[in-house]
Amino acid sequence: MSKETQSHSALENKGRNTSRHLAKRYASERRFIWYTRVAILLALSALVVLLFAICSRGYTAFVQTEIATTIFFDELEIDPDGDRDSAVLKRANYTGLIKTALYKQFPDAETRQQKRALYKLIGSSMGLELRKMILADPSLIGTSQRIWFTASDDVDMAVKGKMPRDVPETQRRLSDQQLSWLETLESADQIRTVFNTMFLTTGDSREPELAGIWGAMVGSFWMMVVCIALSVPFGVMTAIYLEEFAPSNKFTDLIEVNINNLAAVPSIIFGLLGLAMFLSLFGLPRSAPLVGGMVLALMTLPTVIIAARASLKAVPPSIREGALGIGASQMQTVLHHVLPLAVPGILTGTIIGMARALGESAPLLMIGMVAFIVDVPSGPLDASTALPVQVYLWSDNPERAFVEKTSAAIMVLLTFLITMNGAAVYLRRKFERRW
Repeated sequence: MSKETQSHSALENKGRNTSRHLAKRYASERRFIWYTRVAILLALSALVVLLFAICSRGYTAFVQTEIATTIFFDELEIDPDGDRDSAVLKRANYTGLIKTALYKQFPDAETRQQKRALYKLIGSSMGLELRKMILADPSLIGTSQRIWFTASDDVDMAVKGKMPRDVPETQRRLSDQQLSWLETLESADQIRTVFNTMFLTTGDSREPELAGIWGAMVGSFWMMVVCIALSVPFGVMTAIYLEEFAPSNKFTDLIEVNINNLAAVPSIIFGLLGLAMFLSLFGLPRSAPLVGGMVLALMTLPTVIIAARASLKAVPPSIREGALGIGASQMQTVLHHVLPLAVPGILTGTIIGMARALGESAPLLMIGMVAFIVDVPSGPLDASTALPVQVYLWSDNPERAFVEKTSAAIMVLLTFLITMNGAAVYLRRKFERRW
């Protein structure tokens, strides 16, 4: 065989080997692409299943069942002297007026036990609602009014279909007689479902039909205010010093390592730190949004510092060199040229850090914000709870109606978190500059 033939054969073998290697590489790339697609599909499927499970359980909490009955505001019961004195009007037995109206409509409730079961169809604090009506408009005294009352949680579950009616009496919360009364009310158009405004406008309650998340939302708001006021200024100033002014030595290297380590510390450790320092050492009020915000600020500070340093580092060195070249000082260069260009990234990192802080519950449990708080806080020093802690409290409650309340609170919390993360993405795309 000639040398030309041998060379040609070698080239053919080399070409075939190269083709095989290319085919294997392309096949490997195609497999990798399919693996990533399958992984993304699985992640999206898990997210969809999670959101569907939460929303399917919680959307019914945004509607509430109401029962209508005709109330006669007997003047002899409410204001026998006719003076319309507010002190006298407050002491009247409004619960008795509701019971009288129900007993009149259902005279078959004869025994004390039956009357008690009948009154349980309506929320336990509806007498307070009648008192508010009379105090707001005393002219109702002596008249008969058709009033819509909030139904009890058991009736609410039955109307929404969350409590089966075709099971034995021992397996449901409503008795056969209560179900018959409920069916009578439904046939008489005295049952309706309306938007549950109390869920978004009231504080917590032991009664599921009266429980709301407004107190927890206000508590979370005050905590975020305190957290932002502490973590953002200190975090940005620390990042500016470390990135622009600090000398490169072992001490600054130690600080950087510790900041990175603090960002990975479990959040409950910060709760223990807050318990030891702010409550035990400084004697600050327990369960106050001020303490909760300070603890969350400690937890968020490393994240803000790292995000701010990354944003400052992303500014091209030519910006600094140009400012220094025209006579600006180092401080003027940082404040007038570098920092404005880094603000979008700093803002994005700050919002993401705040979103993480909003969803934290472990550090808040350590400082006593797990207490049952009915009143809506009016300031950062009042006792309060937070949205994630409210979810925890309701999830631990055995009442069936609190299941939908828990899911609805999770929906509200996820709405805030998604909104904050969406705002971070929007601000980053709107203000970022490409170099």
